Amino acid sequence: MYQNYKNVEIVKPGGLDLKDRLVGVQRVTKVTKGGRAFGFSAIVVVGDENGVVGQGLGKSKEVADAISKAVEDAKKNLVRIPLHKGTLPHEQKGKYGGARVLLIPASPGTGVIAGGPARVVLESVGVHDVLSKNQGSNNPHNVVKATFDALLQLRSAETVAKQRGITLDKLFNG
Repeated sequence: MYQNYKNVEIVKPGGLDLKDRLVGVQRVTKVTKGGRAFGFSAIVVVGDENGVVGQGLGKSKEVADAISKAVEDAKKNLVRIPLHKGTLPHEQKGKYGGARVLLIPASPGTGVIAGGPARVVLESVGVHDVLSKNQGSNNPHNVVKATFDALLQLRSAETVAKQRGITLDKLFNG
């Protein structure tokens, strides 16, 4: 699922204290010859609020089954996100489908300034201070995936220095 991203650390769910948060449940309808068949699709984000997060989608005829399937799917897609003092290491844009998300690091005490699905993802990661802006589509599925796109592109200062083959001191002091 994350093969298009460099430096993504995939995490196993064992030993982590994961909390699941429901982003949304949609009722879907399939029109058949015998009438309408109703089902439910649920999108869930799980995270340990310390840099590990995953998202999943579950579908079923019952709401509870759809949510539990989504939680299981999310636990299969856990990744580690680099954080810096309760915020993000740098500004980043993400997009998926028609949804675009802009994430901006904020000073301590700002809080999570984000709407709906993006807020759920950022709180699950463990970000305490961030500014964000949703642009384009506000479809919860696409906003969650756009937020993940932005988070997966983040790189810590240590990673950048290692990739360039220089020390952290040289990275910051030229």
